[in-house]
Amino acid sequence: MNALLALTPAEEEAPPSQAEAAYRQLRDKLIMLEIRPGEPINDGQLAAELGFSRTPVREAIKRLEVDHLVISYPRRGTFATNVDFTELADVSEIRELLEPLAARRAASRASESMRRELLRVAAAIAGIDPGAGESRDLMRYDLMVHRLIYKAAANPHLEDTLIRYDNLATRIWCVVLDKVPSVTGHITEHVDLLKAVAAGEADKAGELALHHVTSFEETIRKVL
Repeated sequence: MNALLALTPAEEEAPPSQAEAAYRQLRDKLIMLEIRPGEPINDGQLAAELGFSRTPVREAIKRLEVDHLVISYPRRGTFATNVDFTELADVSEIRELLEPLAARRAASRASESMRRELLRVAAAIAGIDPGAGESRDLMRYDLMVHRLIYKAAANPHLEDTLIRYDNLATRIWCVVLDKVPSVTGHITEHVDLLKAVAAGEADKAGELALHHVTSFEETIRKVL
């Protein structure tokens, strides 16, 4: 697990601003349910915990409202949003259209350094011990794979849109993790997808991406 998360980006990015860094950390805490649905959001407490001043944390919280991960009520405060399972069909409908598009674009447009990164991540996932690792930890692989493919697609508007909907889908998944027999298969099916993208096999990559999204929804519905 740690070896995969420690992988360096295929293409160097400028260090994020404090507001961006706070946003990314809080976003992933909300997605992975480290901040539970309905839990109050205390900007001062979070700023101290993350090592930022209150200003970048407040800026991050405003962005998280747009992402539907937090909600503010007058005179009551700000809270992590509840997970609404009725949104699953709407989120899946969008992802079924856009995930294959991103995979096909990535297969066609990824840089050589990004293709090497995709293969490196595929090899790391292929080496997962089926009996090792917590389910919630394994879901971090899922986030990494999707975000890499979105970046490789080289369309920042598509990337931003898909990250938002993948975040919502992952949050739904995390809520039902204890009811799912195993998430290892869900994670390891990324290997073929990553290899198809890296090999430039656009049609195959699109088909595998669509299968991944539809199987995700089917798995969730079985345990609801």
